[in-house]
Amino acid sequence: MNGILLENKLYLEDLAYISGLAVPWEKFKDSVIMISGATGMIGSMLIDALMYKNEHEELGCNIIALGRNAIKAGERFEKYIGNSHFEFFRCDINKPVIVDIGVPVDYIIHLASNTHPLAYASDPVGTITANVFGTYNLLEYAISHDTKRVAIVSSNEIYGENRGDTELFDECYLGYIDCNTMRAGYPESKRCAESLCQAYIRQHGLDIVIPRLTRSYGPTLLKTDTKALSQFLSKALDGEDIVLKSAGTQYYSYTYVADAVAGLLYVILKGECGEAYNVADVASDIQLKDLASQIAKAVDRKVVFDIPDETEAAGFSKATKARLDGSKIKSLGWEMKYDIKSGIKRTIEIMKTIREK
Repeated sequence: MNGILLENKLYLEDLAYISGLAVPWEKFKDSVIMISGATGMIGSMLIDALMYKNEHEELGCNIIALGRNAIKAGERFEKYIGNSHFEFFRCDINKPVIVDIGVPVDYIIHLASNTHPLAYASDPVGTITANVFGTYNLLEYAISHDTKRVAIVSSNEIYGENRGDTELFDECYLGYIDCNTMRAGYPESKRCAESLCQAYIRQHGLDIVIPRLTRSYGPTLLKTDTKALSQFLSKALDGEDIVLKSAGTQYYSYTYVADAVAGLLYVILKGECGEAYNVADVASDIQLKDLASQIAKAVDRKVVFDIPDETEAAGFSKATKARLDGSKIKSLGWEMKYDIKSGIKRTIEIMKTIREK
């Protein structure tokens, strides 16, 4: 998988785009960067981008990739096996992190999390523990390994339901979440993780930033991802009609994976300690039915409506409008490169090539 992606012209263009960001890359020079959730959609592209920077500009950063599945990691990062700047450690972040590399870990980026509806419904306990215990264990690790900065990656889901008083959620907005439901496990545990960050800043003096991602998509999405957009793309690539499990009036923010990774880097390298930043731009806000139609049109198929079963429905977000205000991260210099139309087109082109190979 890694080898095929890294042969794709468009994907390499994305890595070059990230490598050329106007951020203080010198902070990463010869540093050690630990990344949890390494084989996930965001984590895997972040690693590709950093290794690309190493190769083309001799950044010299050393990647410590954490994940639960060594076989999966071996397949995803086959090109980096044996590279002195990359090492994978099998690790369950729900347990204390025991990764002894003999030197300080300069940066920790926590990306490990269940992030799609079926996982929320089938593993609600694991959803909560990865966000809460995982955050705790990595923050404890940071204390004992002289870490300069930690990025705990959060989600648009922490905002809850729109109260009807705003179009765009800024970083101070909080909507309603019914905590006494199974589905609340994901947003509530993300809220708790953010609170843990503030506690560790105050009590232990850690330097922590909180990038908040929107619904992300791109060629590194996993086949097991059950988010609506991921399923739309999977159906499209299979030459099938796009199945919509609702009326499609949900209005959300989305981010192409390369822009999401770029946003993470802006926050990590330029953000202020203790601050949260929405990685979002209104250029990628769209209603679900329009998104489905756009993807169907791209592959000459149609949209069909289907009622979800009980297990599927249990994992769906109850929010009907969740658009994020990206003004704060733009003040750091971040700009979205791909709007929803160009991002979807790019994703389909790259994934189609990968499937053919």
